[in-house]
This record gives sequence, structure tokens and C-alpha cells, in this order.
Amino acid sequence: MRIGIDARLMKHQPAGISRYTGHLLHAMAKLNKTDDFIIFQHRKHRLPLIKQANFRRSTLYTPVHHRFEQFLLPVELARFSLDLLHSTDFIPPLYSATPAVITVHDLAFLHWPHFLTTDSAAYYGQIDRAVKHARHIIVPSESTQKDLTRLLGVPEDKISVIYEAADPSFQPLPLAATRREVMEQYNIPEAYILIVGTIEPRKNVNGLLHAFHHLRTRYNITDVGLVVAGSHGWLYEETMETVTKLGLQKYTYFLGRVPDENLRKLYVGARCLVHPAHYEGFGLPPLEAMACGTPTIVSNISSLPEVVGDASLLVDPNNPEEIAVALQRLLTNPELHTELRTKGLQRAHCFSWEMAAQSTLEVYRKVASERPVSIPQAA
Repeated sequence: MRIGIDARLMKHQPAGISRYTGHLLHAMAKLNKTDDFIIFQHRKHRLPLIKQANFRRSTLYTPVHHRFEQFLLPVELARFSLDLLHSTDFIPPLYSATPAVITVHDLAFLHWPHFLTTDSAAYYGQIDRAVKHARHIIVPSESTQKDLTRLLGVPEDKISVIYEAADPSFQPLPLAATRREVMEQYNIPEAYILIVGTIEPRKNVNGLLHAFHHLRTRYNITDVGLVVAGSHGWLYEETMETVTKLGLQKYTYFLGRVPDENLRKLYVGARCLVHPAHYEGFGLPPLEAMACGTPTIVSNISSLPEVVGDASLLVDPNNPEEIAVALQRLLTNPELHTELRTKGLQRAHCFSWEMAAQSTLEVYRKVASERPVSIPQAA
């Protein structure tokens, strides 16, 4: 097979989809030494992502998410004679004759369309055509598969659920030394609750702030801080206003985006991770935390129960009191803390990029063996 993988986005965004693409590429390179892979990179991304004989870097000049992308990209791809193209960023070239595999990470843009910029709305507005055009669709959870079927009418047999995984570097570390290190580096207290994610409404940082306030005022647990690791997103100003309104300025620590090496240490040092999101296509932070041996509290909706299994406390993200109760239990019950740590480590081992790569290669083989279909012409 000659397989193309669109990795242009990796030049612009270091996280999310780019991390997924990078992990998948490296895992597939370990498994496959025979098929011909062409990795399409941005012209300014000059170093090859994979250095292996059957992996070749090639430049695409069509800009990512550009209004002319759908017209220019098929022209550039025509000369490669691909058996398939994997578009890991939702939208494939819609007027290309090359069979397309796409990864749909979540459908948050359909649940919260009012948070999209004009450019994002134009890009993700192509999703209906994308799922029709694609030969096969990869999703990271059964929850997202159900969303695709319910919201976009995609047949289940056109979708493969392929779970993602934590980076292998997320593992336990010596606890006392790690806590001292992050305390000094970030000027945070020895005991802290952690939340990881962009500060935006979907992540429900505000709900956690109210739960944290309950924890302090109703349960008199005042010896822990709340650490927020994540960049500013939509309406983050409301979160800052909530901190002030609840009088939590001295007890809440905003670290911004944290590199993986330091994030691992923050996970290890935390008393627990709370992930109270209203919606997730997969939900990587709880899995990373469990891999580090940190107990977790997560929302009882969308994909999160699917990811954590019985290794986490599940809470209603719309009920700050329920989140506060879960925090109180976990912070005051050493036996429960130990139980969830053990279960979390076991659960994290159920996911690996090797398994994800193997399943993705099986999708490629299936698509490459199918008969071609007619391609719509550009208007």
C-alpha cells in the first residue's frame, strides 16, 4: 500500500490532534516496515517526523484550514498515486479521487456552535460532506461513534472505535521528591487538587471552582489548593471573575499551558485530578493521571465513564455539591485513595498506541481493498 498521512497541522498546533498524529505515526513505524508511507508536512516543518526507510516526508504547500484548501489540495495530491489518504484533522480533500480515512475526535462544534470563530465555523461546517465522502471514519470512543450516528446519520459499519492512549512517559515518580520539585517550580502548596485543560466552558472549570468553594466552606477542608494547568480559551474571563466572586484568589493557581515533562510531575504530586467536563470525545487527562498513579474524579457523561471504567469516582458535572462530596471522600479516605490509585494504574495499561496503530493499519487495509466510488466534482 501507498499511504498518505496529512500532518500539516503539526507545524501550527503542538497539542490535541497533532499529538494524536505524532503518536500514531511513531507507533505505526514500529509495526510496519513494508508499506510505503508518505507523510505530508508543512513547508516550514523541514525535519521528517519519522526517519525510517518506508516513511518519506513530502511537502504540501496548501495552507491548513484555508478557504482555498479544498481546491488546491486535490491538485497537489494527484501526483502521488496514493491508495488512501488519512486526514487526522476531521476534513479530507472533498474533491480528490483518493480514498479517504478521517479521524473525528469529537463533535463539540455541533454541541456548542456559538463558541466557534468565523473561520472555524467555515472549516467544521464541512463535516456533513466529510463523513459522506470518507471511506471510513475513526473515532476515539463509542460515545463519539454514537454522536456521529445520531447527529450526522453515519452508519455504524462505517465507523471504527480506536482508543487513544497516554504518552508512555506518563508513569509514577518518587512522590515526596516530585512534590517538592513542583512546589518550588510553580509556587504551589504541598497539597493540591489538579485540573488539566483549556479554560473554556466545555471544560467546566467554573463548576469545579464552585465545588472547591463548597469543599472549603461546607466541609472545612482548607489545607489544599486548586491548580489549573491549561491555556486560556473561550470566555476564560468568566472563570477569573468566578475566582474573585468566590474569594478563591489565594487558593487557586493558574499555571497556563504546561509541557509534558512538567505535567507528569504535576499529576504525580496532585492529591487527585478532577475532570468535570461537560463533553469529551475521549478525555486524555484522566488517563494520563491514572498512568501516573493519581486518583481521578470525572464527569459521568459522554466518553469519560468509558475511559476510566471503575477506576474513578463519577460525578454530575452540573452539580458542584456532588463534586465537592467526591473530593471530600477522596481527600479524607486513605483506603479509597489507595484503591483508586491501584485501579487507575491497571486501567491505564488497557490503552496503548501500539494497539491504536494496529487497529488503524487494519482500517487502511480494509479501505485499500474496497472498490472505488465516484467522486463529486467541484462547483
